[in-house]
Amino acid sequence: MTISEEIRIQPIEQVINNAVAFGKQEGGAVAVWRIPGEDSIQLIVDFSTELQHTPEPLDIKSPGFVFAPFDTSSNTYLVKADLHINMGTHQITARPDYNVSTKTEKFLTFLEKEKVQTTIPSDIRIADTIGDKQKFTQLVSTSVKAIQGGQFQKVVPSRKKEITFNQPLNVGDNFLRLAKAYPSAFISLVFVPQAGVWMGATPELLISVKDNTFKSVALAGTQKFEEGTSLSNVAWTQKEIEEQALVSRYIINCFKKIRLREFEELGPKTVVAGNLLHLKTEFKVDMLATNFPDLGEIMLKLLHPTSAICGMPLEPAREFLIKHEHYDRQYFAGYLGPANLNNSTHLYVNLRCMHIEENKATVFAGAGVTEDSQPEKEWMETEIKMNTLLNIIK
Repeated sequence: MTISEEIRIQPIEQVINNAVAFGKQEGGAVAVWRIPGEDSIQLIVDFSTELQHTPEPLDIKSPGFVFAPFDTSSNTYLVKADLHINMGTHQITARPDYNVSTKTEKFLTFLEKEKVQTTIPSDIRIADTIGDKQKFTQLVSTSVKAIQGGQFQKVVPSRKKEITFNQPLNVGDNFLRLAKAYPSAFISLVFVPQAGVWMGATPELLISVKDNTFKSVALAGTQKFEEGTSLSNVAWTQKEIEEQALVSRYIINCFKKIRLREFEELGPKTVVAGNLLHLKTEFKVDMLATNFPDLGEIMLKLLHPTSAICGMPLEPAREFLIKHEHYDRQYFAGYLGPANLNNSTHLYVNLRCMHIEENKATVFAGAGVTEDSQPEKEWMETEIKMNTLLNIIK
């Protein structure tokens, strides 16, 4: 149902800020995103007073936005599209089985008339100590020894860093800054009452389903991108090539588990993701020709967590991280994105992200470790990845 084709709304920054503020004050969840290569920003709001978690978000078939953690035993949420606002066309629609209520009207009035304070913080501080570096480089060394000892082929240890500010971040402004800086990334801002506010710019597609075509991506290997660099001249080390090959192999092994033999493999090729370069291989499947109408749901369960964010083989790598990482990743390295909206699903790995609280934010990053990894280089890789957000946030 279309509510309004010509609604006059505030500037996008203000709409985003107001939507999140409404969710916090009145109850409900909000998701805002921009698909790579597209201009239009999308926003949906779920007016449920208590958002229900779901173990199988795609099986429900309800249009919305999936927000899943790294730990598969923790809660995955589906933010249902009670209202869907296309920021490009200003069109606002309600999902077919949703009854427009007084809360809907209150929300739309809130978008139009309420002014949420959006002062830009003047004092942003990054909390980083020598001890953080020592702990992470030691973790990388321990990871390499475990690989050399035959426990697994690859593992992806991660770390976090806190930034503090004297006033709450203007999430609407920072979302737009990320969208402008990283046109080839999936830009997201999610508020779920049980999980808080998360914002990010991720380059890694987990799965997409559109026009009966399934896609997934193997993305690994990292180096800093220098402006003006010719991608055809970029050189990769054996460590990075092997790391990327392991991620591709992981996806192919998932295809083998369901006896899917007909797929298209494109790559690997060098791609730019903001301030970084990666090796990328894309996989495509014709779901009609292979008679796999539910391939998206099937592969989502098989793929997550991928070897790009956990390790390979999966179980020993996951057990190693639980034992040695010493913190809860929460929704970092989980997955998120629109599902069953406009007959398509686009889920991305939640990388280059931050958890935003009242006067602080936590930024996360990981590094793929193989037997050729050097602790100092892996530390620098996490620093560069964190700068995806830290260079933009203000």
